[in-house]
Amino acid sequence: MTTHTDWISRAETDADIPVIREINRSAFDTPLEADLVDALRADSAWIPGLSMVARTPEGTVAGYALLTRCHIDDTPALCLAPVAVLPEFQRTGAGSAAIRAVLDAARDRGEHIVTVLGHPAYYPRFGFTPASAYGIRPTIEVPDEAMMVLGLDDRPLPSGTLHYAAPFGI
Repeated sequence: MTTHTDWISRAETDADIPVIREINRSAFDTPLEADLVDALRADSAWIPGLSMVARTPEGTVAGYALLTRCHIDDTPALCLAPVAVLPEFQRTGAGSAAIRAVLDAARDRGEHIVTVLGHPAYYPRFGFTPASAYGIRPTIEVPDEAMMVLGLDDRPLPSGTLHYAAPFGI
């Protein structure tokens, strides 16, 4: 297994687009996530600078994390999805590095809230907590512990229905 503790994270560039597609294709069983990233890139939910890659010191781009615009009722929020890592670099910190970088970038932009539908044992390490504790619910049925939220500042979190960007199809 490859191990790295010195991941370098940065915003995607145009040159990264094919690599990001390959990361998502390799990390998941179907091309749905890779297609989703392409669709989001063409959607108004896309926010330049909130698509991050993590690379090795040697330059191999191995991890990816994306934040796009969503809403909790009428309040702007961000959705973390997808997060992907090339299989040979999984469990090396590449995904965590990309997530930390994209959350820092969102915080630096003055964003307020990030949501994630993901593994309840993984995302709490970044500060995510169950969204239901704040009265935030998606429009689809999901396990309560898998729908999580993270406040990026000291403002109170809104409650309401989470509405994803159209490319998510929900």
